Amino acid sequence: MTGFGHSSQQLHEVQVSTEIKSVNNRYLKLALRLPDTIARFEADIEKLVRARVSRGTVQLSFRVRFGSGQSEYRIDTDVLRGYQQQLSVLGGAGGAQASLVPLSELLGLPGVVAQLQFSDEELGTIWPAVESSLKDALDHFDDFRRREGESMRKDLQHQCEVIETEVSRIAILAPGVVTDQRDRILERVRRLISETTATIVENDLIREVAMFADRCDVNEEITRLRSHTEQFQRLLNGETSQGRKLEFIGQEMFREINTIGSKANNVAIALGVVEMKAAIERMREVLQNVE
Repeated sequence: MTGFGHSSQQLHEVQVSTEIKSVNNRYLKLALRLPDTIARFEADIEKLVRARVSRGTVQLSFRVRFGSGQSEYRIDTDVLRGYQQQLSVLGGAGGAQASLVPLSELLGLPGVVAQLQFSDEELGTIWPAVESSLKDALDHFDDFRRREGESMRKDLQHQCEVIETEVSRIAILAPGVVTDQRDRILERVRRLISETTATIVENDLIREVAMFADRCDVNEEITRLRSHTEQFQRLLNGETSQGRKLEFIGQEMFREINTIGSKANNVAIALGVVEMKAAIERMREVLQNVE
């Protein structure tokens, strides 16, 4: 969502400069800074931006100049003379300092600097320049974000590969967890029996191992996690940006990883879970910048 774009366009006697910047935000928030000359086009400007940007805090500013040297503001000489005359009268009445007020201070008085009133015909020549400049700035803005986005895509792809590698390793280790537990139970039982005259029913031993196998079975979680990573990569390599969907899938991946860690009573699997959690955390950081 972070980006920058700038453009300056001139049509006829109107030159418009546009600057657009954005930072991260879960939603789209527009902050427009418009000269009074083009304030009436605010709705049209916002419509163009929303058609191209869906997330982020976007700051958009314009500057308008006229090739003839004309400004959108003018000094109302009649109002200025009126202030000067009043000060002269005050000076003649004994307030000599009142007539020595600098001209720069008079310019700040109400009504001295007035905005020009443009006809509909004149405004009609301004909008094409505004539209052209904004579209060009948005093009540059998109180019900037595409370059940033490609870098983030590669990072997210790498994190997906880390998860897939660890999932494949856990899938190989998982069956051995039940076997190891069975062997430990048998060894413990043999040791206890050797010290006493007690006997054990084989069915009880089988039932105990079966209960443990059910508790530590992570095949379903592995299947769902693989499905999530495949869907994540499809969206990641799609034609459009799907930041929110990627965030949701990342949350589901984290849930499955957590479940694997809690069910699989195995040190090697626990290490793989740590690696996958680190990859998910990195994904979350990157996805905060994805539209």
